[in-house]
Amino acid sequence: MAKSLSILFVTSEVFPFIRVGELGDISHSYTLAMREFGNDVRVMFPKYGVISERKNRIHEINRLRDMPIPVGEKVELATVKSSSINNPRAKVQAYITCNFCYYDQRKAVYDDPKTGSPLSDNDERFIFFSRSVIETCLILGWFPDIIHCNDWQTSLIPAFAKVLFPNKFKKTKFLLSINNFHEQGVFPENSFDKTLLPADVKSKFIHKNKFNFLKGGIEYSDFITTHSPAYLQEILQSTTYSNGLNKTLLEKEGKTLGLNIGIDQWVWKPNHDNDIKQKFESDFFSYKVTNKKDLLSKFGLEFGDEPLIGMISNLTDSSGISVFLEAVPNLFAQDIKIVMLADGENDYKNQLKKVAKDYPTKFSIKFGLENSLLHQIFAGSDIFLIPSKYESNGWKALTSLSYGTVPVARATGANLEFIKDYKTGNDGGNGFLFNDFKADSLIKALGLALQKFKIRTEWEDLALRIMETDTSWSPSLKKYDEIYRTILKD
Repeated sequence: MAKSLSILFVTSEVFPFIRVGELGDISHSYTLAMREFGNDVRVMFPKYGVISERKNRIHEINRLRDMPIPVGEKVELATVKSSSINNPRAKVQAYITCNFCYYDQRKAVYDDPKTGSPLSDNDERFIFFSRSVIETCLILGWFPDIIHCNDWQTSLIPAFAKVLFPNKFKKTKFLLSINNFHEQGVFPENSFDKTLLPADVKSKFIHKNKFNFLKGGIEYSDFITTHSPAYLQEILQSTTYSNGLNKTLLEKEGKTLGLNIGIDQWVWKPNHDNDIKQKFESDFFSYKVTNKKDLLSKFGLEFGDEPLIGMISNLTDSSGISVFLEAVPNLFAQDIKIVMLADGENDYKNQLKKVAKDYPTKFSIKFGLENSLLHQIFAGSDIFLIPSKYESNGWKALTSLSYGTVPVARATGANLEFIKDYKTGNDGGNGFLFNDFKADSLIKALGLALQKFKIRTEWEDLALRIMETDTSWSPSLKKYDEIYRTILKD
């Protein structure tokens, strides 16, 4: 058996401590799966003010108190505390960066909850966090084989290590996973000065006359992955989703790969999901109807025979919410109900509140991605609607399949890897796809799904079949392990 690798997985969010989007679930499930695979994985993330130390059993580490972290001309103290994430088969130690100014005093993660706009000092917050990762390794004298970074918020780490402490990290390799290429950490050019990196490396971080965290991460990482092969190709082939940064990625030829995600088999499986009203045993309709009634009651809608469509959205244009809003009159001309769990931009919130007011018996929305409701939407809905402008990881598609909730999704990115368009009962199709980012295209695909829903036996066969989909990390774990070992040899 191959030697176990030491891996520090650094992320800006991880369930159950904090979940803003799919990255929180991916960070949770991947680290546990890789630990079960046999590698020594630890995870590190910031302790935002919304994270409860008592609830999450966070405790101090004496050696990691009050570490001075320079950010530009000022110095802030970081205290790194410890906890763990667990499932019945694995346990992963967590290191958690605490600081009053940047994190603890605010009930926010990335955006101001009042305005919905990004916090004005996000550059400093994630410069501070990234440097705290480096200082933690230095103090512990632990230089892992791999530091696995995620998205722009952690993209400074490879440069900090390689430029400022090359001898200490000479055996450590850096992998950067890009979950969302649209979010790049773009700030004024003078934000570079706050990193205290030498001026001769500045060009590695400047893109279109702005300081770009993600560009620096790509430049200094030894390997880059995305959470979808199709999404990676969309990025490489077009500037539309990449802000022109695809050219930097193209220069890393042979050092990029798209790998599909998995979901935690102990968290997102209806046969042992403690957050839903009735677990799945053998009777599909009993499982679905019981959870559907419970879900509708939570959203204040009456139970009926019509199909229930579930949606979870971060309310940005990338999620396709604009197309959904355009489709609303035609959607609710049909005999359906829709429940939505959402958070994000205030303008979209206001528009959706109006939809709920205009269609009070057919549409209900709750704001804030409360964990138990996420589970209940997947379990209680008949159809899951994913009108993505682009789809970087396919988490919603994969999770809906796990719960026997048929996806209707735009044919883009990771949706293409998990969803095959359904035509007949024996063609292997598992959902309904539409190509154009337009309301008419969405309505047509949903209409086909609604026709199939009326044929109870065919729908049950479809739902039961999609529940058998392999939604685990197994296919990708071996590939990640191979990448780690390959770059360690380089």
